[in-house]
Amino acid sequence: MDKKEEPSIGLKLSPRLIELLAKLQEIELEDLEMDVGELEIWIQPGAATSFPNIKTALPAAAAKPVKIVESEFTPPVETYPGRVCEVKLGAMKNEGGTRGKTITIGGETAPPFYTFEKPTPNPPVISVDVFDMEVPLPKAVKMHVKDVTGDPAAWAKLAVEKFDADLVTIHLISVDPLQKNASPKEAVKTVEEVAQAVDVPLVVGGCGDPAKDTEVFEAVAETFAGERFLISSITRDMDVEKCAKFIKKHGHAVLAFTPMDLNLARELNRKLYEYLPREDIVMDLTTAALGYGLDYSFTNMERARLAALMGDLELAHPMSSGTTNAWAAREAWLKLSPEWEPRELRGPLWEVVTALTLLLAGVDLFMMMHPAAVKTIKDIIRQLMAGRGAGKSDKLAEWVLMKF
Repeated sequence: MDKKEEPSIGLKLSPRLIELLAKLQEIELEDLEMDVGELEIWIQPGAATSFPNIKTALPAAAAKPVKIVESEFTPPVETYPGRVCEVKLGAMKNEGGTRGKTITIGGETAPPFYTFEKPTPNPPVISVDVFDMEVPLPKAVKMHVKDVTGDPAAWAKLAVEKFDADLVTIHLISVDPLQKNASPKEAVKTVEEVAQAVDVPLVVGGCGDPAKDTEVFEAVAETFAGERFLISSITRDMDVEKCAKFIKKHGHAVLAFTPMDLNLARELNRKLYEYLPREDIVMDLTTAALGYGLDYSFTNMERARLAALMGDLELAHPMSSGTTNAWAAREAWLKLSPEWEPRELRGPLWEVVTALTLLLAGVDLFMMMHPAAVKTIKDIIRQLMAGRGAGKSDKLAEWVLMKF
């Protein structure tokens, strides 16, 4: 072979060095300097016989797995020192009231639906909102109640018999000085009509004016003494002492409302403790709708529930959510481009997602409005209350591919 055609070897060794390698098999070099651009070590076939210390065999390829290793999962079970107090709403005839049933909320000793730790003692419940005067309603809601919007008693009856409401919330909007400025006497008459139309426990809501609400609540509490209504709501800017005293005197429960601040919730509860037992207090920590601060509401309520389970007595109360606030989000009712889908479907979904998120934070009482949203949340509550094994696991993963 011509010299020019000899293959190029990156590292050229002198004949003397090759001779030593063949004889001694190993050479140690000291103070060696190499100026290398690229270094490539090329071992010819058969070189391993000349240099037995050089190993050229590649490691055997690892076998490919053919199946997933099965392992049984055991959820970590913990116990908590705290317990959410139970609040009973409504009173039957043998208890001094006229209701056909009573409802108890609260009593949890574990996070929401941790049925592998402790069973949920009382299922969350839903109250449907009813107004004592005609108010602007989203089209998706109005189409279901348009025949009863001027009649709160008929509206309440529809909510119980057709929408399957556990309770009814009668909002006394007409007493607002900026609306009709209806008198406490007129408000009492409206509540009486609703109480006669349905036999479920009632939540009595005011107009938001501290002074007027105090007058109305006192008249309602006195007229319906012993009925165990939930008075909604008492706030820090009201005369807390006066309100707590007449609520206690006439045997009702109170909804303590604070704006997304657990320190304010503790402060209001401490004031109420001076006049009311803990079993008369439900907390409303404020509900922000999906897309309008829902994450803040969830965090606030979750922190309250975990604090209660860890032994914070000032937060160990059932929680209520004004889920109807979901309809304040314009995306729930506004007519939008086609990719947003029909608002008749989008609106109820907006209310469902708001409620479902807070259900997982520990809410015990939901105030809702759309019948489809009410039914959906009630179905979810039933599934969650049943614990593991209630659903079909092979179908649960299909939600990823579902199109609403």
